Amino acid sequence: MLRKTGFQILVGVLAVTGCAGSRVLAGQVAPVALQPNRPLPHEVVPPVNFRSAIENGTRSLSGRPGPAYWQQWTRYEINTALNTEEKTIHGTAAIMYFNNSPDTLNSVVLQLILNVHAEGAARSVPLEVTGGINLSRVAVGGAELNRGNLGDRVSGTNLNITLPRSLLPRDSLRLDIDWSFEIPQQGAEGRMGWSRDNLFHIAYWYPQMAVYDDVVGWQTDRFTGNAEFYAGFGSYDVTIDVPEGWLVMATGSLENRAEVLAPDVRERLELAEVSDTIVHIITASDFGPGRATSTSENGRLRWHFVADSVRDFAFSVTRESRWDAARSSVGDRDGDGTIDYARVDAIWRETAPKWSESARYAQHSVEFLSRFTALPYPWPHMTAIEGEDIIGGGMEFPMMTLIGSYNDRSDSSLYYVTAHEIAHMWAPMTVSSDERRYGWMDEGSTSFNENQARKEFFPGFDHDDPDRQIYVDSARLGSEGEMMTWTDYLRPGTGRVASYRKPATALAALRHILGEETFLNAWRTYLTSWAFKHPSPWDFFNTFQSVSGQNLDWFWHSWYYETWTLDQAVEKVEPTDDGAIITVTDNGDMPMPVYLTVTTDDGTKSEYLIPVDRWLAGARTAWITVGERSISRVEIDAPGILPDVNRENNVWERDALAER
Repeated sequence: MLRKTGFQILVGVLAVTGCAGSRVLAGQVAPVALQPNRPLPHEVVPPVNFRSAIENGTRSLSGRPGPAYWQQWTRYEINTALNTEEKTIHGTAAIMYFNNSPDTLNSVVLQLILNVHAEGAARSVPLEVTGGINLSRVAVGGAELNRGNLGDRVSGTNLNITLPRSLLPRDSLRLDIDWSFEIPQQGAEGRMGWSRDNLFHIAYWYPQMAVYDDVVGWQTDRFTGNAEFYAGFGSYDVTIDVPEGWLVMATGSLENRAEVLAPDVRERLELAEVSDTIVHIITASDFGPGRATSTSENGRLRWHFVADSVRDFAFSVTRESRWDAARSSVGDRDGDGTIDYARVDAIWRETAPKWSESARYAQHSVEFLSRFTALPYPWPHMTAIEGEDIIGGGMEFPMMTLIGSYNDRSDSSLYYVTAHEIAHMWAPMTVSSDERRYGWMDEGSTSFNENQARKEFFPGFDHDDPDRQIYVDSARLGSEGEMMTWTDYLRPGTGRVASYRKPATALAALRHILGEETFLNAWRTYLTSWAFKHPSPWDFFNTFQSVSGQNLDWFWHSWYYETWTLDQAVEKVEPTDDGAIITVTDNGDMPMPVYLTVTTDDGTKSEYLIPVDRWLAGARTAWITVGERSISRVEIDAPGILPDVNRENNVWERDALAER
């Protein structure tokens, strides 16, 4: 992309008869004339701040992090208390922020995501007004800021603090913050909240350091309820004070299980952690103080969790949920030659009976995705929380996911959403992209990974196809948006296709172009290179170009920057003394290779490839010479892998043509 390499123009011919199952390059010698109505993809030029990162050595043209790559780090120590009656949270945090950048920082920015629920907040969707986050104390380096003007430092969902002294490179800063808030019933548009009188899911609940990176600097885009999150990595030491009888599940490892879990529950938990079959840790008979949990003199328990190398922290508190668990193989996580495991949990209420299979779904998802990505699940547990009344679909958090009951949908749909939310543990929880701007980087990647997991769990069906068909329907209607448009700026109604369906379809198409082996090598290289780091779109593009050895700018521009559509057609088949000439037209603007299947009267099939170069040279028509005679059928993309918006013109059949 930063290399000055133009597109190769096809000027020669290679006409070879293919054997069954082969794919053969074929072409026709002819001058290539640019069609005035054919737009052409151009070289992808990254923005100036990314080019500066290349020059500074923090990024590289290979797509991997550069030798000077850096990122910030935060250490959180948080104490919080949940009032289950008043539905409020009170918290105190000691935040150590480490400036690993080469820059001197004169200010810092923290995110107050739940301020999207404050009176007068900018919102892209209707949300409950609960007042947002109330800051009662903020101290910087031990010096307390004036309470009277704390509100002046808040801008939407950002808290901006001018530092009393500059934060130098390789220096650190301590922030102490006390805060509280009323818990919305469906907070952050169904990403957190409470259900009935027995479940809370708490997320986006503490002042969190905004990302300061080597490309953008401070990421200060506000959260308005739509485009999601961008978070830096850190370590967390969190103590959660709740009434006894309430089970707490959270990001991280529970450090004091002997103090908070009933003895029988602890025994079953230890069994689940070494069991390949599902263990019922908590059933209905365990509900209530002194059964599932310990008791205390004041009727409350303090649950202590620690987590390292995570980009966020969330927790669920429930008193009438079943707990199923088992272990899932993740491969050799630490390189010692032995298989490692993570515990998978399903926390669900009797009103969601389909969840009786959820632990098994999670078990397969973690195992498959660890294997498929070649990036073993990195944390000790993966917990799925049933959150009916809070959410209808699903939402991801480090080591956790919140999912609706799925009572009105199929069992397979519950597997699909479970696999999808768990796939988010790879993107963006490990490969931490900027969801606020480029939603396709995590949602598209996750949808693609989910579809591969589906193929193994429910074999015999092309699970890439539903996303492909939804994208095609949108493309036919002209109702899609450009994937590279910042997520909050996509036209209403286009976000799901631009962030989920089209990028998943693009990855499946790219796999077809590059071949399974090359694609998978590039995909895994991207994921492993950017694990626990912050990739940009151009790092993703560069990785695939570097691994494949191909200039794919035509692909990135056509798919990611435009809303061009694919519409290839077999125009005619003309017999010759030596075989036949097949004419193909490209009626759409998205240039793609043409994959032809030629079938003869005896049923023999041969495959031919017209490379993309001809369309990139400006042509609308291509001719190939084949050696087959008695051709009965010619079809473009017979397996239906590519998202052609008009498949009716993809087929030529001799008998059907003769009848006209």
